[in-house]
Amino acid sequence: MKRLNVIKIGGNVIDSSEKLHQFLLDFTALAGDKILIHGGGKIATELGTSLGIEAKMVEGRRITDIETLRVVTMVYAGLINKNMVAQLQAKGCNAIGLTGADGNIIKAVKRPVREIDYGYVGDLDAHSVAADTLDSLLTAGLVPVLCAITHDGDSQLLNTNADTIASAVAVAMSGLYETSLVYCFEKRGVMRDLEDDGSLVPLIRMEEFEGLKAEGVVSGGMIPKLHNAFEAIRNGVIDVYIGKADELPQIEERNFGTRLIR
Repeated sequence: MKRLNVIKIGGNVIDSSEKLHQFLLDFTALAGDKILIHGGGKIATELGTSLGIEAKMVEGRRITDIETLRVVTMVYAGLINKNMVAQLQAKGCNAIGLTGADGNIIKAVKRPVREIDYGYVGDLDAHSVAADTLDSLLTAGLVPVLCAITHDGDSQLLNTNADTIASAVAVAMSGLYETSLVYCFEKRGVMRDLEDDGSLVPLIRMEEFEGLKAEGVVSGGMIPKLHNAFEAIRNGVIDVYIGKADELPQIEERNFGTRLIR
């Protein structure tokens, strides 16, 4: 079975043209099959503010009313996605930029209203990702670049968390490839001390997760990230990596950031 890297890049790199340029160089240099998934929340917030549309957040998640949906679609699917694809083409990577609606690649369900109405936000399930379509693109020599916009199959676009998309894509592709899921962000990985770059936790097994939470090593926003990562592993992904974007070349040697395994 062929190997596949599903790589998610976060906003702090996208916000910096210099960091993005270097990341895309490193991404292009990676051997083998790969899929790139991106968000772009800060740029969407800035554009929305300039248009008089203030971002509404609850526990770090964006409330997506119809005006906000228009902004994030313009920014994620348009400005950021096409800029990244153009840069990848210039670097020799034959990328194709996509939303979930293109080729019906990711079909979501609008999040039901419970305590909070998140608006036009899409949730995913085990059948959301069209793995065969992504496989056909990879087989044709194309590198899919997916933004955080999905659809419901009934003409409605939806804003969907990019971490969630990355996990769902990795799980779906694990039936066809030996798939690794790679989250790139601003830290080297899971750190015992956030101020000490030498305190990286290089490997976490599934059974160690609860203990690290109890110790406080894993806390805050890292808890749902690791929870989702281990869910992906339970559902067929070989391993998950969480690390610093500018250290991506190390993924070739499988020693990038923190590695999560069963």
